[in-house]
Amino acid sequence: MVEKDDTGQTQQGEVDDCTLLNGLACCNLLSPYYSDDYVTIYHGDCGKIMPHLPKFDLLLTDPPYGLGEKWQGGKASTKARWKLNDGGDAIDWDDDVPDMREILPIANKAIIWGGHLMGLEVSRGWLVWNKIIRNFSSGVCELAWTNLDCPIDAFDFSHGQLVHEGKQHPAQKPLTLMQWCIQKAGEIETIIDPFGGSGTTGLAGKNLGKKSVLIERDEKYCEIAAQRMLQEVLPFNEPTKAHHEVQEELFQR
Repeated sequence: MVEKDDTGQTQQGEVDDCTLLNGLACCNLLSPYYSDDYVTIYHGDCGKIMPHLPKFDLLLTDPPYGLGEKWQGGKASTKARWKLNDGGDAIDWDDDVPDMREILPIANKAIIWGGHLMGLEVSRGWLVWNKIIRNFSSGVCELAWTNLDCPIDAFDFSHGQLVHEGKQHPAQKPLTLMQWCIQKAGEIETIIDPFGGSGTTGLAGKNLGKKSVLIERDEKYCEIAAQRMLQEVLPFNEPTKAHHEVQEELFQR
């Protein structure tokens, strides 16, 4: 449950019984930072929170890649790869790579962005985000490891378009990309994201009528995610504009 103080900040509420508002049975010792009918956000360490959670249909997450030192010393204005940190210091939020093999049992299906860096088993169902614009970001594409039994597939979305979504986290994924991931997972109803960031996974699931639990250790991003969940979601029967249509519009300008 979410309460507001005089400044409009969301306040951490208490769970009165063993059932969260999103219908997932859970230990009543946990207090969500935010909860509505579709999304619950926990502020804390996922390693300590997940043992109290049930099993989910889909693990969809974008964990730290462990590339913090490679971001050191550059500025975004240079548009050079690995030089996107304005402060010139190593980025500490991307220092450590979590052991995703320990996290995988939390769900039946998994889509893990940056999974090629995490020592996961061989898989054929890779997903690719093609950023289209070259020499603008740290890489021209990003890879997601999955345990899905499907051919490799790609999603075209210009990295520059993120500005229109209001990018609020350094590693924020496009909303339409995460919705595409959920749809690629097939028949699923519940989603877990142990590295919730600014809440894109939860908002994507909410737009598609899925129920999600997000865990984020930085309270700043819990607040950002909570505010995003309070935004109006798209009607489920109203399709979003296809990503290829967006690209065609860009190239026609």
